[in-house]
Amino acid sequence: MGSEIEIRPIRDTDWPDAWTMMKPVIRAGETYPYARDMTNAEAHKMWLDIPQASYVAADESGILLGTYYIKPNQPTLGAHVANCGYIVAENARGRGVASRMCEHSQEEAIRLGYRAMQYNLVVKTNEASVYLWKKMGFAIVGTLPGAFLHPVHGYVDAFVMYKELVK
Repeated sequence: MGSEIEIRPIRDTDWPDAWTMMKPVIRAGETYPYARDMTNAEAHKMWLDIPQASYVAADESGILLGTYYIKPNQPTLGAHVANCGYIVAENARGRGVASRMCEHSQEEAIRLGYRAMQYNLVVKTNEASVYLWKKMGFAIVGTLPGAFLHPVHGYVDAFVMYKELVK
């Protein structure tokens, strides 16, 4: 990538930059099922308040390149499986940020006591993510026909992807 990526817990002071990075992804409506008109406060709750932990990826000068959260995929009896969401800044795509955050999230998941990781709604048209998650060892364990309403392609399939972390 040419520059170091530091991944660390998100700070309150990071939120304005994180929201600026996230907002175009949310507004596009092509990869996440969130309301395209989601407010700053709603995004903060979804990305920081509900998850167990949230992180940012920053370059050596402190500029945010990406962010992710980690949380239990299900309550109580399913809480040993982690769920994560990732967003990479538009100007940082193709530079290994998502790969690095995925690696970090798996390390953190194990550290936090999770045994596996599951992505519940990987949109089929998000080919870069599908490719990357497969490369990172995730398997498509289910296809949800027409589960995502894409703003350009209409109803498209979504995948459930899963990886065991602890055997």
